Amino acid sequence: MKTTISAKGMNVTPAIERRILKKTQTMSKYLRENTEMIVRMRKEKNERVVEITVPMNGVMLRAEATSDDNLFMSIDRALAKIERQILRNRTRLEKRLREEFPTEVVPEFIEELGAEDREDRQVARFKTYTVRPMSQEDAILQMELLGHSFFVYIDVDTDRAHVLYLRKDGNLGLLVPEA
Repeated sequence: MKTTISAKGMNVTPAIERRILKKTQTMSKYLRENTEMIVRMRKEKNERVVEITVPMNGVMLRAEATSDDNLFMSIDRALAKIERQILRNRTRLEKRLREEFPTEVVPEFIEELGAEDREDRQVARFKTYTVRPMSQEDAILQMELLGHSFFVYIDVDTDRAHVLYLRKDGNLGLLVPEA
């Protein structure tokens, strides 16, 4: 497995690099040899943020973890999130990767499997609503008026569906699907 490490606003010391490589190599029991794991670190105020991305065969695994001034804790939390994603979606990933996962997998980073790790998630609520063409500004206003964290609308200019969402940093994101 290939690991790429980058940092913004901080230095990657050889000790940090060794620790990351050691921790990420334990993920090789889930991933193929030629899989690339991208580890990005950044410093935001008094926090250390670690983002791990694993692109593989049309599937993108991504996890981000933050801790107060402890980079190693952020690394461990992000790896636990990636491991949780792999275990939760194991059946779907198996089919996609055409490779068997070990039947008895002992999680390396996850301390305790909680309720959010259930594989049998079901749709708890079904709702229909009329989607009408509107501008991006109108969609932002409508989303704020409803108090939702996302809003689906048809863009008046392109006549295509767009998804407006509230990001963790407080800004807005826009998803524009392509066929």
